[in-house]
Amino acid sequence: MSFTSFLWEIGNISNKSSRKRHRLRRGQAHITPEASFSCSPGSPGSSTVQIEQRQWANLPPELLLDIIQRVEQREQCWPGRRDVVACASVCRSWREITKDIVKTPELCGFLTFPISLKQPGPRDTPIQCFIRRERATSTFRLYMGLSPALSGELSKLLLAAKRVRRATGTDFVISLVGDDFSRSSNKYVGKLRSNFLGTKFNIFDSQPSRDSTVCSSCESCRKTDPGKVAPRVTTSNYNTANISYELNILRTRGPRRMQYIMNSILVSAIEEGGTAPTPTAFTNCLDEHSSPLLDSAGRRPQVGSTSRSMQNVPLVLKNKAPRWHEQLQCWCLNFKGRVTVASVKNFQLVAAVEPSENVTITEQENVILQFGKIGKDIFTMDYCYPLSAFQAFAICLSSFDTKPVCE
Repeated sequence: MSFTSFLWEIGNISNKSSRKRHRLRRGQAHITPEASFSCSPGSPGSSTVQIEQRQWANLPPELLLDIIQRVEQREQCWPGRRDVVACASVCRSWREITKDIVKTPELCGFLTFPISLKQPGPRDTPIQCFIRRERATSTFRLYMGLSPALSGELSKLLLAAKRVRRATGTDFVISLVGDDFSRSSNKYVGKLRSNFLGTKFNIFDSQPSRDSTVCSSCESCRKTDPGKVAPRVTTSNYNTANISYELNILRTRGPRRMQYIMNSILVSAIEEGGTAPTPTAFTNCLDEHSSPLLDSAGRRPQVGSTSRSMQNVPLVLKNKAPRWHEQLQCWCLNFKGRVTVASVKNFQLVAAVEPSENVTITEQENVILQFGKIGKDIFTMDYCYPLSAFQAFAICLSSFDTKPVCE
């Protein structure tokens, strides 16, 4: 059997099992829980499925490793990357080897599994995405790709958000799919909440950013697969970032000015040899009232010391100051061709560090996140280390909220 025929047969087995659960939408590729492959004893087809599983699970580990490595090296982007996810859906042994082979976005620059959306982006080349706004339904969809014109129907849906207006502010509920925004759903990943004026925002994550530290102090935490979370279970929210927009009531300060305090990322992450939190699996804490990342005053607790030490300083981001163009009579930023329409929402974020912090000039000038308009209700979003796709998307959502006193 040729290598191409072998992969084709793998895909057929994966498609058979997937169709027994539900039809996946184009562009979606979530790992199928292993329990879905097994039928109840005595049910028609249960023995056939078990035989097929045993046939692929008993492959020699060396051969299996070589096969998955070839698939992973060949498929470098979506929708071809779906084949890598299909390999992880065959059985447990295939899944474990695939997880060992597929590297994090920081190391390989690709998004493969849903957990990749919570992991830091690459250090050198940013991951390029675009956001489509749907005014009628107040939803925002994040896609992988340069733009809708170039990606077309092959665009990979990464995250979706729905704006929910409240009496005291606005919530943006973020989900893995575009049609389920319930907090009790297993697709819920977090939310963005604003105050009444739209000047301050909090980013809430459905799971703690540092699993070992947080889960050890929370008795009701447990590690689960997102596909196995029981329905109607209210998950926790952890405040991982604070966003502030400066007031500009008289409109004399120019474009918007923002500051982002990333409580879940320390400033040491952008220092030489530094690392950012990188979750490897989805976790959920069922006690929604406990948030170990915050103390009673809403601040992140300091471990082992009551004083603020350099090791516990959170990373602070600020918008890059635009320059005034005399000929065009407007404020300008160099988006390197990724933004084509002037908008008050356009921005670039860089690190705001103190002189005492060991951060190079290159790192201080490096654009960590840029967001801008390219058409009606179409915006580009490019992010890199140490932000994750979820964090970058939540930050960009804050730009969509109405801010009458900031612009």
